[in-house]
Amino acid sequence: MAYDLKKEVSKKDRLAGGHRLCAGCGAGITVRSVLRALNPEDKAVITNATSCLEVSTFMYPYTAYEDSYIHSAFENAAATTAGVEAAYRVLRRKGKVKDNFKFITFGGDGGTYDIGLQSLSGALERGHDMVYVCYDNEAYMNTGIQRSSSTPRFADATTSPAGADLPGKQQKKKDLTLIVAAHGAPYVAQTTFLGNMKDLSEKAYKAIYTPGANFLNILSPCPRGWRYETEDLAEMCRLAVETCVWPMYEIENGVWRLTYEPKKKLPVEEFLSKQGRFAHMFKAGNEWTIEETQKGVDEKWEMILRNCEISGKYKNTDPGKTEE
Repeated sequence: MAYDLKKEVSKKDRLAGGHRLCAGCGAGITVRSVLRALNPEDKAVITNATSCLEVSTFMYPYTAYEDSYIHSAFENAAATTAGVEAAYRVLRRKGKVKDNFKFITFGGDGGTYDIGLQSLSGALERGHDMVYVCYDNEAYMNTGIQRSSSTPRFADATTSPAGADLPGKQQKKKDLTLIVAAHGAPYVAQTTFLGNMKDLSEKAYKAIYTPGANFLNILSPCPRGWRYETEDLAEMCRLAVETCVWPMYEIENGVWRLTYEPKKKLPVEEFLSKQGRFAHMFKAGNEWTIEETQKGVDEKWEMILRNCEISGKYKNTDPGKTEE
């Protein structure tokens, strides 16, 4: 797919303005960007697990969605989408539905990494023609900033507070992208919003239009939980990518492809120091937490590079550059 910036931005938004998401929240940009990847003639059914996104974009009788929308429980968003997709196939086969529908699930990390993992796994195994989008803000932000299995090690959250005895969360962040890839999903990718959204848009299009159960993991910062200034949203995403805390890659039919490599890999301090949830790591005596974080990032980055080299599909691209 050749990325045409003018064409993409000219599409009608499928997430209307007037929702209640916080200023500086990444979830709204995630949803708008994914839905904009839909072909204009196609319709969509959106399922949304209980989350910040759900309570901010759908408060009965009001909705910010231009497409059909279902609010599911925390634990069954993928199963709900799978059921609707299965019903659609039957109705289509019987000639009762003529329109083309795409099926998209949105869930936060709490409803995806944790509570909804079983229903996501089931939908992946059955191979429903759908895409699951995790907007990963790395904690249960809607209910009080509790840690999730997506919360990074050493992050300060209300259920993993940084104090005199423990410097924040003790466990490493779960790698859900690899877990989904192990299911054999046709298309799996990590991305976030940088530059002109080229990387996110291309991956969203692939995820929606590749047949089968596909998955996007999109880093979507939260100003309340991460404790950064609202105007620094894009900078949080940039630093996550440039430090390789959040690698940008895709796995298409088992083939690994790195979609962006920093020209100069920045130290993790550049990312951590901008967020209040990591402030304690910079206090005297906690230097080891930064060293451990850097070690973990380096190990994960090298693993991804090896897998991309093995696949022979490594490429270095600039996510802010538009293809002519």
